Amino acid sequence: MTLTRTEVRDLLDRYQISPKRSLGQNFVVEPNTVRRIAELAEIETGDQVLEIGPGLGSLTLALADQGADVTALEIDDKLVEVLKEVTVGKQVNILHEDAMKFDFKTHTSSGRWKLVANLPYNISVPLICNILDTSPSINEMLVMVQSEVADRLVARPGTKAYGFPSVKVSFHAEASLVSRVSPSVFLPRPRVDSAIVRIKRKPHTDTTVDVEALFSLVRMGFTHRRKTLRRSLGGMVKEEEFQKSSINSTARAEELNIDEWVRLAKEVRHEN
Repeated sequence: MTLTRTEVRDLLDRYQISPKRSLGQNFVVEPNTVRRIAELAEIETGDQVLEIGPGLGSLTLALADQGADVTALEIDDKLVEVLKEVTVGKQVNILHEDAMKFDFKTHTSSGRWKLVANLPYNISVPLICNILDTSPSINEMLVMVQSEVADRLVARPGTKAYGFPSVKVSFHAEASLVSRVSPSVFLPRPRVDSAIVRIKRKPHTDTTVDVEALFSLVRMGFTHRRKTLRRSLGGMVKEEEFQKSSINSTARAEELNIDEWVRLAKEVRHEN
């Protein structure tokens, strides 16, 4: 069970809702797309699933039908009313919350969780990075995001899309692009393509590195990505620290993989 394009239009008309660009509201109106996302999430009965920006509930219904115990965070009070109507009788807990202010770590402290969502474009990168940093119980994400964002999340060193989010994701997880999604499945139709990305948290991360110091280095490096590391990190890293960590100071930030960034951060921390 999910919502057709006609049912979505009827709900919008009945509740007098106009999609808000400020909240990145583009509702999925193609049932096959929603079902595919739910199937790709590999839900088992009783799985705890977090959905952010459920909108009118199309994906919410599909997840519940797969047997998930869904917690859905929705910031828009009108959409909360709609969700309560369409999910009656389903195993769905609707929270009227701003995902950018929500305490994911506390809420997901019990058990293992999956995040499955059509994420609002305007919050997708900071939200994913925040969850990776703070909420280890969310061990897997399957998210639909703007295609350009998807490229950044899965990018590898040496590519144009590789940047701070790429390094952040690769420290915590393995990310892969599942498929591209046409704008035609949304209402209103966005001007860009979307993509589905799977992010699986690594069983273990390096606990011997100062994570805050690591990402301070990474952020500074990519702030001036056209400069060599010697110039972009000149105030933070000494030449001998580059040498001891076996990092070429004439390289650029986009050339370093996560292991090299970690090695550099450890050497800087050790020397200081």
